[in-house]
Amino acid sequence: MTAERETSRSIDETAADWIARLDRGPLSAEDSRALEAWLHGDPRRRGAMLRADAYAMLSESARALGPQFDPRAFAEPAPADPEPRRGLSRRSMLAMVGTGGAIAASVLALGIALPAAAITTGLGEVRLVTLDDGSTVMLNTQTSVKVHYSPSERVVELLYGEAFFTILADARRPFFVELPGKRLRATRGTFRVRKLDGKPVDILADQGKLALASVAGAPARLELPAGSRLAFQPDALIDRLPAPTLIAPDLVSRELAWRDGKIAFEGEPLEHAAAEFARYSRTRIEISDPALAREPVAGLFSASDPMGFSRAVAGLFDARVEQRGDTLVLSRRAGRP
Repeated sequence: MTAERETSRSIDETAADWIARLDRGPLSAEDSRALEAWLHGDPRRRGAMLRADAYAMLSESARALGPQFDPRAFAEPAPADPEPRRGLSRRSMLAMVGTGGAIAASVLALGIALPAAAITTGLGEVRLVTLDDGSTVMLNTQTSVKVHYSPSERVVELLYGEAFFTILADARRPFFVELPGKRLRATRGTFRVRKLDGKPVDILADQGKLALASVAGAPARLELPAGSRLAFQPDALIDRLPAPTLIAPDLVSRELAWRDGKIAFEGEPLEHAAAEFARYSRTRIEISDPALAREPVAGLFSASDPMGFSRAVAGLFDARVEQRGDTLVLSRRAGRP
């Protein structure tokens, strides 16, 4: 029997209780171990601790700031502890959870949107990022996003590249992916969004339902059910888009193979495969024969091994591969049509 998943409210209540206990003084060794174990469980717990600490700090500040407030007092060094203490203190807890998150939680508690945090991957890099609410974004090679979290909504702007999202439900803050002139809304579930230069925006709804709408406030919106795909030009109007296409589970697996460092092909031309490998490596595959470039390719290959792919293709089509610096040249053998 599967254990019931904690609700966000119960996590927040537990976090508030831990902050209250830390305010009373350093925890005992036993309680410190219990807190550390709790924090290393559900990924939402760390964010909940930071929010609870921010609210507590704001409450303390409201009581402390009055007509007699003198900011110079805060510049004086605090007196040293007369004796060493054991166990986690509030300060050490924040250091363990992350002081940057504490600042973020404080700003959110005040109701102010955070500055956008940019996350970028380099050539051949795949990176998994856990967001403040426990949702995750996996960035494919050469991808850049900006994260805008506020008290009213969660927004990730896809600047370029490809990203796979796993979204946790939050009734108070809907989740959006910002695209040129459009917003993709998710309640919960998993989906992939691809935005490459010179190519259509490509959305794949894996689990859960998505809704695409215009940022201009137009009433038109398009629903994407689980197991569907939609591709469109960035400047296309919502009411001019085609209906999403239902796709088979095996196609979903091929489209998401990059999460495991792979590239999957199912009959695409060799020139298309060469372009895909160029997204992951500085080594380029050049096909000198137009007829060879049109040959269909199928299989699962390592994204970081263009040489292995080229050798496999050369063996399959009785071609040869020659390395010239950072370029692998595929050509037909003499006498081949």
